[in-house]
Amino acid sequence: MSRIEVQGLWKSYGDRVVLERVSLVIEPGSLVAIVGASGCGKSTFLRILLGSERPSRGRVLLDGAPLPAEPGPDRGIVFQRYTVFPHLSVLDNVVLGLEFGKSRLLGRLFGARRQQAREKAAAILARVGLGHVLDAWPHQLSGGMQQRLALAQALIVEPRILLLDEPFGALDPGIRAEARALLLELWAEREMTVVMVTHDLAEAFQLGTRVLVFDKVRRDPQVPERYGATVTYDLPGYNRFRPRLERPLPHASLPATGGF
Repeated sequence: MSRIEVQGLWKSYGDRVVLERVSLVIEPGSLVAIVGASGCGKSTFLRILLGSERPSRGRVLLDGAPLPAEPGPDRGIVFQRYTVFPHLSVLDNVVLGLEFGKSRLLGRLFGARRQQAREKAAAILARVGLGHVLDAWPHQLSGGMQQRLALAQALIVEPRILLLDEPFGALDPGIRAEARALLLELWAEREMTVVMVTHDLAEAFQLGTRVLVFDKVRRDPQVPERYGATVTYDLPGYNRFRPRLERPLPHASLPATGGF
């Protein structure tokens, strides 16, 4: 489990300010849901936690140390648009994550190491309900099954932090409920810190131990991109299943302005 500390974070693209004055602590083992209006910087914030983007100002600490400048195996991510490789089987899609991590030069594993990787990948696929389609191609899977495949890809490297960017938005309601239940099971089993962006407020409170609302506190109608979003509400979620946390999650008192 990992503690994330965000200190005075700003993110700008030229004159366009996306995020401003974001400061918060995410305790180990939390499942934090982030909501807010479209374009308010939720996904940008997630990419900063991943390490694929850098803050313009401020810093992010992971267990007290500066966040590495590049994405690493300690952080896994699942997008709404699944990043599966169509030319690889279900099993090989998941094995690939281990190959890149353990054989950076060649990007391949051989012999006993490859067999061990395939066995580990098969076990994870069985855990997410895909043990019966190891040899299938991604295009042969339903949307819900592709979402499970994307989860397996992220979990194969045993990340301490799992980042989810609208992972269930494209799923039908019934499949979405199954996917949510699976996420909670995996979160509890693997003792991960999870940060999830969603547009579904009910989903945020149902899954989250904590819900963060991103919105703009300052606005200029003449120059709408002058100011960025920050955390305007920091609320407890309905998810009280916290067997790993030694103490209650802190809920900082933040300016309760704006809406979503």
